[in-house]
Amino acid sequence: MPNLQPRQIDILEIARREGRVEVDHLSQHFGVTPQTIRKDLNELCDMEKLQRVHGGAMFPSSTVNLAYQSRRDLASEGKSRIAEIVAQMIPNNASVILNIGTTTEQVAHALRHHKGLLAITNNLNVAFILSEAEDVEVVVAGGMVRKSDRGIVGAAAIDLIRQFKVDFAVIGTSAIDESGELLDFDYREVRVSQVILEQARKKILVADTMKFQRRAPVQIGRLAEMDTFVTDVEPPRQIADICRTSSVELVIAE
Repeated sequence: MPNLQPRQIDILEIARREGRVEVDHLSQHFGVTPQTIRKDLNELCDMEKLQRVHGGAMFPSSTVNLAYQSRRDLASEGKSRIAEIVAQMIPNNASVILNIGTTTEQVAHALRHHKGLLAITNNLNVAFILSEAEDVEVVVAGGMVRKSDRGIVGAAAIDLIRQFKVDFAVIGTSAIDESGELLDFDYREVRVSQVILEQARKKILVADTMKFQRRAPVQIGRLAEMDTFVTDVEPPRQIADICRTSSVELVIAE
Protein backbone atom coordinates (compact mmCIF):
# COMPACT_ATOMS: atom_id res chain seq x y z
CA MET A 1 0.00 0.00 0.00
CA PRO A 2 2.52 2.63 -1.20
CA ASN A 3 0.17 5.59 -0.68
CA LEU A 4 -0.44 4.89 3.00
CA GLN A 5 1.53 5.91 6.05
CA PRO A 6 2.62 3.14 8.46
CA ARG A 7 0.09 4.30 11.05
CA GLN A 8 -2.70 4.15 8.45
CA ILE A 9 -1.70 0.59 7.54
CA ASP A 10 -1.91 -0.32 11.22
CA ILE A 11 -5.34 1.33 11.48
CA LEU A 12 -6.57 -0.71 8.52
CA GLU A 13 -5.34 -3.91 10.11
CA ILE A 14 -7.14 -3.07 13.38
CA ALA A 15 -10.31 -2.28 11.45
CA ARG A 16 -10.03 -5.54 9.50
CA ARG A 17 -9.60 -7.52 12.72
CA GLU A 18 -12.18 -5.76 14.90
CA GLY A 19 -14.66 -4.54 12.29
CA ARG A 20 -14.57 -0.91 13.37
CA VAL A 21 -12.22 1.61 15.01
CA GLU A 22 -12.88 4.49 17.41
CA VAL A 23 -11.09 7.85 17.26
CA ASP A 24 -10.45 8.01 21.01
CA HIS A 25 -9.13 4.46 21.20
CA LEU A 26 -6.79 4.97 18.25
CA SER A 27 -5.57 8.25 19.69
CA GLN A 28 -4.54 6.51 22.90
CA HIS A 29 -3.14 3.49 21.07
CA PHE A 30 -0.82 5.51 18.82
CA GLY A 31 -0.16 8.37 21.26
CA VAL A 32 -1.34 11.07 18.86
CA THR A 33 -4.13 13.65 18.98
CA PRO A 34 -7.71 12.84 17.99
CA GLN A 35 -7.36 15.41 15.19
CA THR A 36 -4.50 13.37 13.72
CA ILE A 37 -6.57 10.19 13.83
CA ARG A 38 -9.55 11.93 12.23
CA LYS A 39 -7.26 13.06 9.39
CA ASP A 40 -6.05 9.47 8.94
CA LEU A 41 -9.60 8.14 8.90
CA ASN A 42 -10.77 10.81 6.47
CA GLU A 43 -7.97 9.89 4.06
CA LEU A 44 -8.71 6.17 4.37
CA CYS A 45 -12.41 6.81 3.78
CA ASP A 46 -11.65 9.01 0.77
CA MET A 47 -9.70 6.05 -0.66
CA GLU A 48 -12.75 3.84 0.13
CA LYS A 49 -10.68 1.60 2.37
CA LEU A 50 -12.91 2.40 5.36
CA GLN A 51 -16.43 3.73 5.87
CA ARG A 52 -17.03 6.60 8.25
CA VAL A 53 -19.36 6.06 11.23
CA HIS A 54 -20.09 8.22 14.27
CA GLY A 55 -16.96 8.40 16.42
CA GLY A 56 -14.75 6.42 14.07
CA ALA A 57 -14.84 4.21 10.98
CA MET A 58 -15.60 0.63 10.02
CA PHE A 59 -14.37 -1.92 7.53
CA PRO A 60 -16.43 -1.57 4.32
CA SER A 61 -19.17 -4.16 3.85
CA SER A 62 -21.98 -2.72 1.76
CA THR A 63 -22.07 -5.17 -1.13
CA VAL A 64 -19.00 -7.39 -0.67
CA ASN A 65 -18.78 -9.49 2.45
CA LEU A 66 -15.67 -9.47 4.68
CA ALA A 67 -13.20 -12.28 4.11
CA TYR A 68 -14.45 -15.26 6.10
CA GLN A 69 -11.43 -15.57 8.36
CA SER A 70 -11.66 -11.85 9.12
CA ARG A 71 -15.31 -12.27 10.08
CA ARG A 72 -14.41 -15.18 12.34
CA ASP A 73 -12.18 -12.79 14.28
CA LEU A 74 -14.82 -10.04 14.58
CA ALA A 75 -16.51 -9.89 17.99
CA SER A 76 -15.31 -13.43 18.72
CA GLU A 77 -15.81 -13.09 22.48
CA GLY A 78 -19.39 -11.91 22.00
CA LYS A 79 -20.10 -14.77 19.60
CA SER A 80 -18.85 -17.27 22.17
CA ARG A 81 -21.18 -15.83 24.82
CA ILE A 82 -24.10 -15.99 22.37
CA ALA A 83 -23.27 -19.61 21.57
CA GLU A 84 -23.24 -20.68 25.22
CA ILE A 85 -26.67 -19.12 25.78
CA VAL A 86 -28.14 -20.80 22.69
CA ALA A 87 -26.71 -24.18 23.68
CA GLN A 88 -28.54 -23.88 27.01
CA MET A 89 -31.81 -23.28 25.13
CA ILE A 90 -31.50 -26.50 23.12
CA PRO A 91 -32.11 -29.65 25.20
CA ASN A 92 -30.70 -33.11 24.68
CA ASN A 93 -32.52 -35.35 22.20
CA ALA A 94 -33.60 -32.37 20.08
CA SER A 95 -33.24 -31.61 16.37
CA VAL A 96 -31.70 -28.42 15.03
CA ILE A 97 -30.76 -26.81 11.72
CA LEU A 98 -27.83 -24.37 11.61
CA ASN A 99 -27.13 -22.16 8.61
CA ILE A 100 -23.94 -20.58 7.27
CA GLY A 101 -22.09 -18.14 9.52
CA THR A 102 -19.31 -17.63 12.01
CA THR A 103 -21.75 -17.26 14.91
CA THR A 104 -23.54 -20.50 14.07
CA GLU A 105 -20.12 -22.16 14.01
CA GLN A 106 -19.63 -21.03 17.59
CA VAL A 107 -23.03 -22.47 18.45
CA ALA A 108 -21.90 -25.78 16.93
CA HIS A 109 -18.86 -25.77 19.24
CA ALA A 110 -21.15 -25.19 22.23
CA LEU A 111 -23.45 -28.08 21.19
CA ARG A 112 -20.75 -30.74 21.00
CA HIS A 113 -21.52 -32.18 24.44
CA HIS A 114 -25.26 -32.58 23.85
CA LYS A 115 -26.75 -36.07 23.89
CA GLY A 116 -29.01 -37.50 21.22
CA LEU A 117 -28.84 -34.36 19.07
CA LEU A 118 -29.74 -34.40 15.37
CA ALA A 119 -28.08 -31.51 13.52
CA ILE A 120 -28.79 -30.57 9.90
CA THR A 121 -26.65 -27.93 8.22
CA ASN A 122 -25.59 -26.42 4.92
CA ASN A 123 -22.30 -25.33 6.50
CA LEU A 124 -19.36 -27.72 6.12
CA ASN A 125 -17.56 -25.99 8.98
CA VAL A 126 -20.48 -26.74 11.31
CA ALA A 127 -20.63 -30.30 10.01
CA PHE A 128 -16.94 -30.82 10.72
CA ILE A 129 -17.22 -29.38 14.24
CA LEU A 130 -20.20 -31.56 15.16
CA SER A 131 -18.89 -34.68 13.42
CA GLU A 132 -16.35 -34.96 16.24
CA ALA A 133 -19.11 -34.97 18.89
CA GLU A 134 -19.74 -38.39 20.38
CA ASP A 135 -23.55 -38.31 20.54
CA VAL A 136 -24.52 -35.91 17.75
CA GLU A 137 -25.86 -37.15 14.42
CA VAL A 138 -25.03 -34.81 11.53
CA VAL A 139 -26.87 -34.46 8.21
CA VAL A 140 -25.22 -32.28 5.55
CA ALA A 141 -27.19 -30.64 2.74
CA GLY A 142 -25.95 -31.35 -0.77
CA GLY A 143 -25.24 -28.84 -3.48
CA MET A 144 -22.63 -26.35 -4.57
CA VAL A 145 -19.90 -25.63 -2.00
CA ARG A 146 -18.95 -21.97 -1.84
CA LYS A 147 -15.17 -21.90 -1.55
CA SER A 148 -15.02 -18.66 0.44
CA ASP A 149 -16.74 -20.09 3.54
CA ARG A 150 -17.60 -23.76 2.81
CA GLY A 151 -21.28 -22.95 2.74
CA ILE A 152 -23.59 -25.09 0.60
CA VAL A 153 -26.17 -23.26 -1.46
CA GLY A 154 -28.62 -24.03 -4.24
CA ALA A 155 -31.68 -26.15 -5.03
CA ALA A 156 -30.21 -29.45 -3.81
CA ALA A 157 -29.63 -27.98 -0.34
CA ILE A 158 -33.21 -26.69 -0.26
CA ASP A 159 -34.60 -30.10 -1.27
CA LEU A 160 -32.72 -31.86 1.53
CA ILE A 161 -33.76 -29.37 4.21
CA ARG A 162 -37.43 -29.60 3.17
CA GLN A 163 -37.41 -33.27 4.19
CA PHE A 164 -37.06 -32.29 7.87
CA LYS A 165 -39.27 -30.65 10.48
CA VAL A 166 -36.95 -29.72 13.35
CA ASP A 167 -37.34 -28.40 16.87
CA PHE A 168 -34.97 -25.45 16.41
CA ALA A 169 -33.45 -23.34 13.65
CA VAL A 170 -30.35 -21.36 14.60
CA ILE A 171 -29.91 -18.62 12.03
CA GLY A 172 -27.15 -16.09 11.57
CA THR A 173 -27.40 -12.99 9.41
CA SER A 174 -24.90 -10.57 7.92
CA ALA A 175 -26.77 -7.42 8.88
CA ILE A 176 -29.85 -6.20 10.73
CA ASP A 177 -31.48 -3.06 9.41
CA GLU A 178 -32.87 -0.62 11.96
CA SER A 179 -36.37 -1.36 10.65
CA GLY A 180 -35.91 -5.04 11.50
CA GLU A 181 -35.02 -6.63 8.15
CA LEU A 182 -32.49 -9.48 8.33
CA LEU A 183 -30.04 -9.09 5.45
CA ASP A 184 -27.38 -11.10 3.66
CA PHE A 185 -25.16 -10.95 0.59
CA ASP A 186 -25.89 -14.05 -1.53
CA TYR A 187 -29.47 -14.58 -2.72
CA ARG A 188 -28.79 -18.34 -3.03
CA GLU A 189 -27.80 -18.51 0.64
CA VAL A 190 -30.81 -16.40 1.58
CA ARG A 191 -33.19 -18.84 -0.11
CA VAL A 192 -31.72 -21.74 1.88
CA SER A 193 -32.02 -19.76 5.11
CA GLN A 194 -35.66 -18.97 4.36
CA VAL A 195 -36.44 -22.68 3.93
CA ILE A 196 -34.59 -23.47 7.17
CA LEU A 197 -36.91 -21.08 8.98
CA GLU A 198 -39.96 -22.65 7.35
CA GLN A 199 -38.97 -26.11 8.59
CA ALA A 200 -38.41 -25.18 12.26
CA ARG A 201 -40.81 -25.07 15.19
CA LYS A 202 -38.72 -22.48 17.02
CA LYS A 203 -36.55 -19.87 15.29
CA ILE A 204 -33.48 -18.50 17.07
CA LEU A 205 -31.61 -15.57 15.55
CA VAL A 206 -27.97 -15.15 16.62
CA ALA A 207 -26.14 -11.90 15.84
CA ASP A 208 -23.38 -9.91 17.51
CA THR A 209 -23.21 -6.14 17.82
CA MET A 210 -21.42 -5.71 14.47
CA LYS A 211 -24.59 -6.76 12.64
CA PHE A 212 -26.32 -3.55 13.75
CA GLN A 213 -23.65 -1.50 11.94
CA ARG A 214 -23.45 -3.36 8.64
CA ARG A 215 -25.51 -3.32 5.44
CA ALA A 216 -26.26 -6.09 2.95
CA PRO A 217 -28.51 -6.15 -0.13
CA VAL A 218 -30.68 -9.31 0.15
CA GLN A 219 -33.48 -9.81 2.67
CA ILE A 220 -33.80 -13.12 4.53
CA GLY A 221 -36.82 -12.15 6.57
CA ARG A 222 -37.79 -9.94 9.49
CA LEU A 223 -36.77 -9.87 13.11
CA ALA A 224 -40.46 -9.87 14.06
CA GLU A 225 -40.77 -13.39 12.61
CA MET A 226 -38.23 -14.86 15.04
CA ASP A 227 -39.09 -16.49 18.36
CA THR A 228 -35.83 -15.60 20.10
CA PHE A 229 -33.03 -13.15 19.38
CA VAL A 230 -29.70 -13.70 21.16
CA THR A 231 -27.09 -10.96 20.92
CA ASP A 232 -24.06 -9.88 22.93
CA VAL A 233 -24.95 -6.27 23.80
CA GLU A 234 -28.04 -4.17 24.30
CA PRO A 235 -29.36 -3.56 20.76
CA PRO A 236 -30.38 -0.17 19.36
CA ARG A 237 -33.69 1.13 20.69
CA GLN A 238 -35.54 0.47 17.42
CA ILE A 239 -34.49 -3.19 17.50
CA ALA A 240 -35.47 -3.60 21.14
CA ASP A 241 -38.86 -2.01 20.37
CA ILE A 242 -39.46 -4.48 17.53
CA CYS A 243 -38.70 -7.39 19.85
CA ARG A 244 -41.07 -6.06 22.49
CA THR A 245 -43.99 -5.29 20.17
CA SER A 246 -43.59 -8.56 18.22
CA SER A 247 -43.20 -10.81 21.28
CA VAL A 248 -39.67 -11.81 20.26
CA GLU A 249 -37.68 -12.99 23.28
CA LEU A 250 -34.59 -10.76 23.49
CA VAL A 251 -31.63 -12.35 25.29
CA ILE A 252 -28.44 -10.38 26.00
CA ALA A 253 -25.46 -12.70 26.44
CA GLU A 254 -23.59 -10.59 28.96
